[in-house]
Amino acid sequence: MNSFFEAKGRRFGAHHRRFARHAHEMFGHGFRRVPVNIEETEESFIIYLYAPALSKEHLKVVTKDDVLTISYTPQEDSESTEKFNRREYSNGAFERAFALNGKVLHENISAGYADGILKVTLPKNPETNIPAKDIAVN
Repeated sequence: MNSFFEAKGRRFGAHHRRFARHAHEMFGHGFRRVPVNIEETEESFIIYLYAPALSKEHLKVVTKDDVLTISYTPQEDSESTEKFNRREYSNGAFERAFALNGKVLHENISAGYADGILKVTLPKNPETNIPAKDIAVN
């Protein structure tokens, strides 16, 4: 049974290496996508952005034109001597943007970074956040 998978792996190995090389050339030096969870409470929306081992001095949270943008730009370190045998994550630059659609009180937004999670609390605007209403279907 192992020989079947080994043979199959060898058959796709060269193709996979070529794809990985091209993907690294296209995306390896640009932005990366970081995972986000968004929770809704009675009073606010809370964004949890998973980004471990970052320097919070390089995190930026900005609102402009009713869009919240979270970005990270690490300090350039041209003298890095790290040599990895395998690397599945990096602490490279990223940017995520979220449309606020008038539902947030911009002046009360707060953010904190702890244990590898950036938590951004977006207080709801009571004038634009109308509770859901059940509509009977006849």
